[in-house]
Amino acid sequence: MRIEELLSQIEALFDQKPSGYNNHDLALFQRFKQALNAGQIRAAEPDAGARTGWRVNPWVKKGILLGFRMGQVVDMSIDSARQPWFDKATWPVRHLEVDSGVRVVPGGSSIRDGCYLGRGVTCMPPMYINMGTWVGEGTMVDSHALIGSCAQIGTNCHISAAAQIGGVLEPVGALPVIIEDDVLVGGNCGVYEGTVVKKRVVLGSGTILTRSTPVYDLVRGEVLTATDDEPLMIPEGAVVVPGSRAVTKGQGKEWGISLYTPVIVKYRDSKTDARVQLEDLLR
Repeated sequence: MRIEELLSQIEALFDQKPSGYNNHDLALFQRFKQALNAGQIRAAEPDAGARTGWRVNPWVKKGILLGFRMGQVVDMSIDSARQPWFDKATWPVRHLEVDSGVRVVPGGSSIRDGCYLGRGVTCMPPMYINMGTWVGEGTMVDSHALIGSCAQIGTNCHISAAAQIGGVLEPVGALPVIIEDDVLVGGNCGVYEGTVVKKRVVLGSGTILTRSTPVYDLVRGEVLTATDDEPLMIPEGAVVVPGSRAVTKGQGKEWGISLYTPVIVKYRDSKTDARVQLEDLLR
């Protein structure tokens, strides 16, 4: 089935909700998930003409939501007495084989169906990847890391231990979180609400990025913020660390309170590259 045909049928089934779903509808959804798994379609994709460099594909998000509508809750337990699992039949765990070229290290990780995993991806236990995501070749997802629904992760990234990449499934027109190529997301970081992290960025441990928190660029003398029309965007090669800014008026000033804010302290250079380079033997 051509992508254009898949798009039109998914749109029609989403917009004209039937009283029940038949075998043809279920087969259509299966083809949709197969296209997601193969990387033929994605929730957002590069777009050189957009200021963010990306555009969202709302119909793909509609297809994902359609799966929740169609699915019935079933028992997915491996051992229902010791560890019961109940979820929609349309969203089981992702099927992988040795030939997939993905390392899933034993220890309790979970990867949901309907996501693209490039060759050379390494999943360290326990971590979680939700549906609709795209994880590029050579990326490592470390222990206790979470990649939320529809997030787009580039090639050769390192999503460090306990980092959270937020999901943006609804509204369907909202851009999901974007992590471009060669990005290091440090331990205990959080990237949320459609933030775009450009290529080769380094997020120091504990950095939190949201739409409502400004980022202070000490190198270029700028304050980066999201707007009603555009997400927060972290420039290519920026090195971002947790910082603070003083409250300058009212009771907060009297009490000497400071608020959290991310700070760009430098842009990547050869010294930075040497410090954050991943050891190839781990892959």
